Amino acid sequence: MSPALNGHTEIHRWCRNFPGTRDQVREARQFAGAYLGDRPEIDAAQLIVSELASNAIRHTRSGLPGGHFGVTLHAGSTLLIVAVLDEGSYCVPRLCEAADEDLGGRGLHLVETLTVRWGVYGDAAGRTVWALLPLTSSAPVP
Repeated sequence: MSPALNGHTEIHRWCRNFPGTRDQVREARQFAGAYLGDRPEIDAAQLIVSELASNAIRHTRSGLPGGHFGVTLHAGSTLLIVAVLDEGSYCVPRLCEAADEDLGGRGLHLVETLTVRWGVYGDAAGRTVWALLPLTSSAPVP
């Protein structure tokens, strides 16, 4: 039983900061998995966390030596909010068109496909990229 999602009417939030290194993307995925337990949305949530954390490390000051990023998971009865806070950049996260031979450029398309909405809040000093993932109402909450 997940200590976070233990009732239908409760709203729970977990937050954790991670060092801005590539190996911490895996740790962030595991953090999301521990939060969701046996929920059917676990794979989608872990993929979203992975994409947003990877972008934070790759495209912001979070990936510089000493940098860090934060992950917040906030669940209600019908939606999971996934948010990744970074240390900012002059580049704003946006959808882009990747060519077939490009190795990157598809992550936010995946996030958009898996969620009902996503967005960006903040500025060059720090941003939060968030996504709303629908929770299956028929599934029992651990």
